[in-house]
Amino acid sequence: MPVRHQAERIGLALTTAAGPLTILADVLGLLDEVSPNGVQLVTLLILTSVTMFLLLEVRRFEILDSVDRRLAALDIDGTATRLRRERYGGVERVHPEFPTAQVKRLVREARTEVGVLQTWMPNLGHLQDDFRHALTDGGVRVRILLLFPSSEVANLRREALRDMPTADTPVDVKAAIEHNLTNLGLLYAALPDAARARLEVRLYNSLPSMAVYRADETYMVSSFLHSQLAINAPQTEIEGCDSARGAEVQKELDTLWEIGKPVELTDWRRSVDAMSFDRMTA
Repeated sequence: MPVRHQAERIGLALTTAAGPLTILADVLGLLDEVSPNGVQLVTLLILTSVTMFLLLEVRRFEILDSVDRRLAALDIDGTATRLRRERYGGVERVHPEFPTAQVKRLVREARTEVGVLQTWMPNLGHLQDDFRHALTDGGVRVRILLLFPSSEVANLRREALRDMPTADTPVDVKAAIEHNLTNLGLLYAALPDAARARLEVRLYNSLPSMAVYRADETYMVSSFLHSQLAINAPQTEIEGCDSARGAEVQKELDTLWEIGKPVELTDWRRSVDAMSFDRMTA
């Protein structure tokens, strides 16, 4: 312990003991021998000592204030975000299943863009009103990528889901995609003219790499596993399109968007029938 701290403790102890000793000396009349105003004098000495020690402690309070100012200047949240992006590639957490309530909120609060990459969307009914809100009230762009219903991959995905334990009958992937297109056509028809241009749907004829739900710079990413829908698989939440994982996911979205064919939602059947893909893009 520093000598200064030891001296302060001894001084404070003596100051504390001086009070009872002064009272005892006054009772015994010893202070009268020192001075007629002995009690007042000793009291003044005690107060002076206490004041001196308090003044010595002011420096410590100044140091604490300096520490507070330094902490306030630190961008702790920003530093934590930077470290997460550097160490975990932008991964925020892993959800055991699709976080419907969170995604609905993210879609409604989006400010720039909402995106989906799926074979088909089993949860479109849960998100359709949120898409409408984003398109009309939010004024954001909504881009949806679905698998070309007549592709070979659709048949392969159907086989992969044949033994899905929660399905009473095998999933018809082609019919599921077409059901999505019907509902998206209805959504498109119900939109104001200004919002229709912001809803874009494309079909891709390629191996499905991942399922993605995006709202601005937040991504929910899952895998196409055998005997399980992608929305029932664990979902990796990624933040930041400039993070390592976020940039990878965004690049895949951009790639499939470029090779995808736009769907005319006013008559999607005619639009899909007119599509032709030279080959499946690996």
